[in-house]
Amino acid sequence: MNPQNHSLGHVDLLLYMSALGQQAREARDIIRLANSQQRRDAVQAMAYEINSRRDEILQANSLDLVDAERKNLNPAMTDRLKLDDSRLESIIQSLKAIAAQPDPINNIEQSWTQPNGLSFEKRRIPIGVIGIIYESRPNVTADAGALCVKSGNCCILRGGSESFRSSTALHKALQAGLVNAGLPAQTVQMITTTNRDAVGHLLTGLNNTVDLIIPRGGKNLIARVEKEARIPVLSHLDGICHSYVHEDADMAKAGDIIMNAKLRRTGVCGATETLLVDAAIAPKFLPDMINRLIEAGCEIRGDDGVAAFNNHVRLAASEDYATEYLDAILNIAIVTDINAATAHIARYSSGHTDAIITENNAAAEHFMQQIDSAIIMQNASTQFADGGEFGFGAEIGIATGRLHARGPVGAQHLTTYKYVVKGTGQIRQ
Repeated sequence: MNPQNHSLGHVDLLLYMSALGQQAREARDIIRLANSQQRRDAVQAMAYEINSRRDEILQANSLDLVDAERKNLNPAMTDRLKLDDSRLESIIQSLKAIAAQPDPINNIEQSWTQPNGLSFEKRRIPIGVIGIIYESRPNVTADAGALCVKSGNCCILRGGSESFRSSTALHKALQAGLVNAGLPAQTVQMITTTNRDAVGHLLTGLNNTVDLIIPRGGKNLIARVEKEARIPVLSHLDGICHSYVHEDADMAKAGDIIMNAKLRRTGVCGATETLLVDAAIAPKFLPDMINRLIEAGCEIRGDDGVAAFNNHVRLAASEDYATEYLDAILNIAIVTDINAATAHIARYSSGHTDAIITENNAAAEHFMQQIDSAIIMQNASTQFADGGEFGFGAEIGIATGRLHARGPVGAQHLTTYKYVVKGTGQIRQ
């Protein structure tokens, strides 16, 4: 069955989705037993196929971009959607980095022997079949597929309609790589209909063939998944990230970090959305910082104290501090001290990434103890919140919850474990 767009009726869609689940379950029993070299070869073959199909993939992306312009897609979404030679090369290099990662499964994580002579081993194993739902990021198609193969999992991918052609072209390359490595093409499947009801079917677990759902997108997507899912969910939520300039910061260093954290790429979830500055250094730091940001095309929203430094500052409302702009807009607030900064972050942070800029390591440690986010940084741009930068090769998303993974989700996080117990005839009294 090969559905096109949203032409499937309810019964046909149910049959199609059920077939995807069954095929994934069958492929799971092959990929989980594939050895480390075979899985590594498969990811390398995926990278090779993407490279050999550059023109096809970029042509598909150009058609998606035409549609995006026609639909007046916002700049942040368009930036996430866009592929060019440089970004495609980054995808290829990410897959090569994933292939080169240590094998995340079949490792003995712990072992011990009880007084009765029973020996125990805790071994890492794949999760199984993972449903991954994402929006206009075609690179997620490649990253997610490769990470699942590396970790011995199967996946069913559902990309956004905006990136349908791009994701389809990338998916064909991934499946070709799998076949070339002697693994089932069904190890990485993609839902080939844009019918929104397909997501609802996936969230049911497709007759117990899907083990985990990973959504990566905006509030509406996450809310729907968390409401409708009948199987475990590993969520990637908003990136309401903060950078706090402490009174003991190196101000030149802080200025460069803030420019990068906000403006390197405004449409990524690790972009800083709010800058907090200690009152003790605000008069020295903020006038030049604000001018520098405005000259770079950034809109500034701030409190009364911030507005006093520049008449181009728009007064911020409370809801601004709770907004993920994904755009060249930055909130700035002056805080009395580090405790006021951590209180502000506790109120507004989404638990993604928060940073302190200071040369005072004791203050940094206090900040890191107080802030309960997945990623906490000192003297670095929040845009380092990325699986590749963490050395994971790539990521499926940044998990902001507490179970079972937090921060960038790489291949090693797409695993669970089992216990292997060996005896010599022991019986329990």
